[in-house]
Formats: sequence, C-alpha cells, structure tokens
Amino acid sequence: MLDQLQAQISDGSWPVGRRIPAELDLAAQLGVSRPAVREAIRALTHVGVLEVRRGDGTYVRSTANPRPLLRRLARASIRDFFELQLAYDVQAARLAARRRTDADLARLEELLRARDEATEPDAFGAADAAFHLGIAEASGNPVLIEAMRYFIDRLHESMRAIRLDREVPEAGPAAHRAVLDAIAAADPQAAASAAAAVVEPTLVVLETLAARETPDANAEAPAANADAGAGR
Repeated sequence: MLDQLQAQISDGSWPVGRRIPAELDLAAQLGVSRPAVREAIRALTHVGVLEVRRGDGTYVRSTANPRPLLRRLARASIRDFFELQLAYDVQAARLAARRRTDADLARLEELLRARDEATEPDAFGAADAAFHLGIAEASGNPVLIEAMRYFIDRLHESMRAIRLDREVPEAGPAAHRAVLDAIAAADPQAAASAAAAVVEPTLVVLETLAARETPDANAEAPAANADAGAGR
C-alpha cells in the first residue's frame, strides 16, 4: 500500500499543494483497507511527503520519494556521514555569518554551552547535533535546514559513537567556539574555515581506519600469478 501511494504521488497524480482523496476513497481506488491507507499516510507524513491538516485533509508536500535515501542513510558508515557533514557544515557556517541575528547568536551560545557541559555519550551526541543544526537554522536557507534535520539523528549517533571510541578524535570546545566567534564577527570565510576545521581532523582518522580495514585486493595477486605460471 505504501508503495502504491508513493508511486501515485511521484507520478504526479496529485501535484504539490494538492489535497489527496479521503481515506475511504483511496481505499476503494487502490483496493485496500482503510487502516492500510491510514498507515501509509502516516508513514509518508513522517518523511515529509504528505502533510495532514486537521479539519481540512491531507496535502502533498513533496513528490520526491525519500525512502531510497533513508535506506542508504541507514547503511551509511560514520565516514560517509562525516564527508557529507563537512559540506553541509561549511556552507551553513558561511551563510550563518552573513545572515545571523542577535537572537541566533544568543541561541547558539546556549547550544554551545550545553555541548561543552555534556559528558555522557548520548547527551553529548544530542547536544553536538543541536549545535550544528542551530548553525544551519541561522543560515536562513530552508532547504539546508530541512536537509540537516533529515540527518540530525545520524549526526547524534555518529558523535555518540565517536565519544565512546578513544581512537577517533573529536573537535573540542575551542574548535566549536571558533566557528561561533566567526559567525558573530560576520566573517563568512573565517566561519567556513572554522567549520571545516571541526570536521576534517576526525574525517582524516576515519579515512585511515577505513583504509586499514579494507583488504588489499592486490595483496593476493602475486601468489595467484605464481600459481598460474606453475600450471603452464
């Protein structure tokens, strides 16, 4: 049922902003039960495809199918996520330095303080994610903000894992303070550089660990070639 409803939305049966048929009508059209329709609507609302307006109906918010992306996110490694975070954080910091308000700066100060004070891994992951999302929100770019919200749970889990892993470094308070100071100073280039400096050291270590864990495909080649030569 979920796939049927998503397919109709993606095919343009109902464009963005259009109200979809009522549950009973959809159930009849698709040949399924009303509870199945209700569950599919709930799932698509959760991922931002539909929007339920109480007393008015359910509207199409996006015709894109986010589920393949979400499945890939579920399988992505911490390194994959940090590579993406680097791009998002740098642009978010650059835009925040141009557009932040006094209210943004006050909120970021509170979020940074909460991050600095967090010690338990789960609380630290949540506080770190909230600070990075706060910078994105200060950017004023609605698409960037929504993208960061999509990834916020993975950022939380990634930072929690890193806090538990002594082999992977995390950027400390000074590095994060540098980002906020550059945003407060309205210096986009300094903010972007500081944001990169937060992520890049961790990413370098993750790259090294990934290379260490990946078997060398050429390592067995000499032996295999020798065996082939012996058989001639």
